[in-house]
Amino acid sequence: MWGLVPLFWPLLKPADAIEILAHRMVWSLALVVVVLLVMRRWAWIGELVRQPRRLGLIAVAAVVITVNWGVYIWSVNSGHVVEASLGYFINPLVTIAMGVLILKERLRRPQWIAVGIGAAAVVVLTVGYGRPPWISLTLAFSFATYGLVKKKVNLGGLESLAAETAVQFLPALAYLLWLSGQGRATFGSGGPAHAALLAATGVVTAIPLICFGGAAIRVPLSTLGLLQYLAPVFQFLLGIVYFHEAMPPERWAGFALVWLALTILTWDALRTARAARRALAQAITSVPGTPRVHGLIPPAQREPRTPEAQGS
Repeated sequence: MWGLVPLFWPLLKPADAIEILAHRMVWSLALVVVVLLVMRRWAWIGELVRQPRRLGLIAVAAVVITVNWGVYIWSVNSGHVVEASLGYFINPLVTIAMGVLILKERLRRPQWIAVGIGAAAVVVLTVGYGRPPWISLTLAFSFATYGLVKKKVNLGGLESLAAETAVQFLPALAYLLWLSGQGRATFGSGGPAHAALLAATGVVTAIPLICFGGAAIRVPLSTLGLLQYLAPVFQFLLGIVYFHEAMPPERWAGFALVWLALTILTWDALRTARAARRALAQAITSVPGTPRVHGLIPPAQREPRTPEAQGS
């Protein structure tokens, strides 16, 4: 769904990016409130309002994701789908760099190599575009900052979206009312189909996020991380095949460097995860009297099965 969303934003023309963004904020809150009512998930609100620091972080998250949403909508409707997809390819590299600079995390050598290749890719793309790829960098840094703040807030996906859109709601509604008073709003003048599409921005925003939240508790984190590369892949292919955006050789070179960096990053993550599983299995088998759990004990250390057991 996230990969195909570039097909949706052009349907909202002649509304401009800011009007679309404001509708996205208003209708997202409306939909999330309905979902929370149905699920009866309100207990977190009382706890949240008693924690000013978390409220402040949610306000920061709301501002950062507003920038991300606005730039993304504008870039798609202005013919920069490929550059927008690059932002989400770069995002994991930016997240790692922020972990080092802000959280003082230590990187493994492959991670350093990946970040270095990513920086080289930005230089190549800057030369190719004749300017820094500011759309990609804005999307990457805003979403990485959003992830960092969300990590600090530690709130569920649905609850977090509700809190963030609650912060966005009044400014967004005020802007829409002002736009209507100026006679420039397309919500009332574009007909019922256009109004329905603008209202659907809430569905387009909330449903993928709810699905992601459901997947996060069912799918291994390593698999979830790999699946998240699908969205920019789809967006990139849409930009090339459907929107017919230009891809001169220097852009292909820049993208190739980014993909090389992501390949190294993914290989390192999978290798580290396998090593952690092996260490866990060895730790379990080293404890006397610990029950052996199938799947955690290496095959060489498992007790041989009798023919009768094998047949059963």
